[in-house]
Amino acid sequence: MKKIYALCFALTFGWGTSALHAQTSAEDIVETADTDADADAGKPAPLPYADLPEGMRQNPERLLNSWYARTYLRVLPDTAVDRQPALAPEVCADRLRRLPRLIAMPYNDIVRQYIDQYTTHQRSLVSLLLGAQNFYIPLIEEALEAEGLPLELKYLPIVESALDPSLTDRRGAAGLWRMPLATARRFELTVNSLIDERRDPVKSSQAAARHLKELYDRYGDWTTAIAAFTAGADNVDKAMRRAGGEQDYWKFRAHLPRESRADVPAFIAANYVMHHHCHHAIGSMATETPAETDTLIIDRELHLSQVAEACRLDPELLAEMNPQYRTGILPGHTQPCALRLPTAAVKTFLMLGDSVYHHPTRQVQMRRHLAEPAPTAEEADESTEMRPSKKLSRKDPAESRKRKERKRNIPSTVVVRKGDNLFDIAKRNGTTVDQLRKINKIKGSNIRPGDKIRLK
Repeated sequence: MKKIYALCFALTFGWGTSALHAQTSAEDIVETADTDADADAGKPAPLPYADLPEGMRQNPERLLNSWYARTYLRVLPDTAVDRQPALAPEVCADRLRRLPRLIAMPYNDIVRQYIDQYTTHQRSLVSLLLGAQNFYIPLIEEALEAEGLPLELKYLPIVESALDPSLTDRRGAAGLWRMPLATARRFELTVNSLIDERRDPVKSSQAAARHLKELYDRYGDWTTAIAAFTAGADNVDKAMRRAGGEQDYWKFRAHLPRESRADVPAFIAANYVMHHHCHHAIGSMATETPAETDTLIIDRELHLSQVAEACRLDPELLAEMNPQYRTGILPGHTQPCALRLPTAAVKTFLMLGDSVYHHPTRQVQMRRHLAEPAPTAEEADESTEMRPSKKLSRKDPAESRKRKERKRNIPSTVVVRKGDNLFDIAKRNGTTVDQLRKINKIKGSNIRPGDKIRLK
């Protein structure tokens, strides 16, 4: 039985675009040389790739290709200027010390390297994250609040995945929190051939919050708990033993696996840069408010393509709203499946009733064809005998003329009407959304009334 869940994934942009002209006092700025060459010479060297956490390894161009980013983010010409003010280390240390937080965030040479990495070498990534945080940070905060955890943990997914729920690393950890398979199953997330709930931003954040709470109860220290979350508790225990029983993270850190040493200092740096990006002349990408969403519980098998066509939604939008469904199939007949839709589409879905489940799409027909058993030799012979010869079949001449006439009457361009979207235009004119995007060089689904769309 379908139920409408309370709004649990409202994508709101309450934070807005950050201004670049934040005031920085004169004494905060270290004098910089006038020439570009001198400025480049003074830049800190980038960290080796092996010393970067997974989130810092992500290519901003790839992240910008997601449906949400293409649709709701816009690069401004001054969001991440190349020439940035160099701030005195003691200024950065003081700003870090003043952050509203419960987790210890010391400023040391290691943390400074990761702050420099963000503010010098990964400025475009920071600008993108400032915009993308509005997609996921609110629901992460809800999960942390429910477990009574410090809210500064909301920036840990920046380090883990650069806020990309579709990410899978080379070890198979996946989702916003880059959660390993064993951890996911221990916290009752479903992972199989059809569903990977590590990619579900809501469920994975709830599981991650419970896991972090468990680790804090075990170690009694948030820095160590974060290290155990990213490296694994076994690796933290080994590092402590190798450090002579030392329980201070900064003293046993060198004994952690190299790929796990970056996460804590990068987490501190992420907290710093998300609060003080303006002082480094980094601004957020411009953001538009996306539609709010509601969740339905589906108890029958359904394909996202059926929902997209029946409710006239962009298939890519549905896939990004429901990243946990690996193949687009919701196996509701085996377990209740959450389907996240724009709030306006929920009413349409409910009004259509059973017809959504029977809506024919190419993906569904292919799946049904693959699921059908192959005919036996006898059945094949029997069907051949019953099948009319091609010579005996006669096409209706009138119908053929109508088809040709319709084909001739397809215009080369159409003008976008109020309320139109690419899906509607494609369906009316016998083409596909992908074809329209390719012909018109459209990114995302941004079209406006009065735009001319080429069909050929």
